[in-house]
Amino acid sequence: MTHTAHELNEADALRADIYRLIAALLREAPTEELLGWLASLDIEQDGSRLAECWRGLSQAANSADAAGLKRAHFGHLVGVIQGDVVPYASWYRNGELMEAALVELRRDLGALGFERNEHTRDPEDHLAALCEVMAMLVDMTSADQAQFFMHHLAPWASDCFDDLGQVDTAFYAALGQLGSAFMTSEEDRLAIEASHTPVTIMEP
Repeated sequence: MTHTAHELNEADALRADIYRLIAALLREAPTEELLGWLASLDIEQDGSRLAECWRGLSQAANSADAAGLKRAHFGHLVGVIQGDVVPYASWYRNGELMEAALVELRRDLGALGFERNEHTRDPEDHLAALCEVMAMLVDMTSADQAQFFMHHLAPWASDCFDDLGQVDTAFYAALGQLGSAFMTSEEDRLAIEASHTPVTIMEP
């Protein structure tokens, strides 16, 4: 799918980058290089929850071991049957995998012109995939980003990140806390915009 490039302002460019970073860390364990970059972040402490969570992730990265995080990633987010956290919309919204939330998401992704990558094993309602979609919508300065977020992320993503924030690996607990804070920030930003965006009713 090809879109015309739009000039992003600094705040939106940062939002897109955060969505991509969170998605990458949910999909697979960080490399030593990424851990080093996170550990070196210079975070301006403005008293916000988000800034405090960035500091927590940076500190956790500084003391983390990439090999250990590979095992932790599997245990927390993948598992033989399922990990400690099951990062799928249908799980949080319907109590089972591959349920109504996934059907609705596939409908809306199709309406937006997005197609599933044939090399991806995970269903589209994986939290990482939804963050990747949001990054693309922000990059496109799409007017659909607010409605997409409020419908497909706001009802459950913070709960999922809160659960991740309770795991016993400091790095992934910090990622969960950051993700929860970022979702709250995004909901505050997008809720008003979504309420003023006309809803298009699509026939199946």
